[in-house]
Amino acid sequence: MKNILQRKQNLQKPVKKTREEYAEDALYREVWEDVNNEKTQKFLKKYWRYIVSAILVVMIVVSGVQLGNRMYMARKIATAQVYEAAVADFDANALANLAKNSKGATSDLALFQSYLLDKDVSKLESLAKNGSSRDFRDLAKLHLASINGDKMEAVEFEKYLSDLNTKKSPFFYSSRLMVAQKYLSSGDTDKANKILDEIIADKDAPATISANAQMLR
Repeated sequence: MKNILQRKQNLQKPVKKTREEYAEDALYREVWEDVNNEKTQKFLKKYWRYIVSAILVVMIVVSGVQLGNRMYMARKIATAQVYEAAVADFDANALANLAKNSKGATSDLALFQSYLLDKDVSKLESLAKNGSSRDFRDLAKLHLASINGDKMEAVEFEKYLSDLNTKKSPFFYSSRLMVAQKYLSSGDTDKANKILDEIIADKDAPATISANAQMLR
């Protein structure tokens, strides 16, 4: 048993290298480094143009992104300043120009506020047709229905507001209440009451809309 343990211990002991072996290792590392350096130099000489080009491309892309971000932020700040000045001055023309030269909700809001100042119905029509966001398209259509509603029959009026007849529209309940009012004014109480009952029974209906529906019912 003792002999077996001694043999295990002997096997686990690290074997010491001789001076000659250490010298060979050092020489091998030195030669290997020289070979690698030589390979590296050859690689760089062969592909240096491609490497420099790649570095330049990366630098240009990074610089372009940073410049683009700065220009984007500068445009946003400039648009906000123009918008604030136009609102403060009650300048309908400045808001209309801002709507033409901007995009998204900023353009929609500027055009709608321009309409509120000068009551140019063509701006509502443009917004209802070409608005960037559904909210402003539906809002414009709701105002147009209010303006032109007297010229329409009740069925035509309901059809005109059919795009808003979905809960995806933020003006769903307002438009349904307006349709019910139109049917009442035309003497069709059955259709009006059907819509009013739907509003009253809808738990998601805003309190003011529901209260108005109950009053009309």
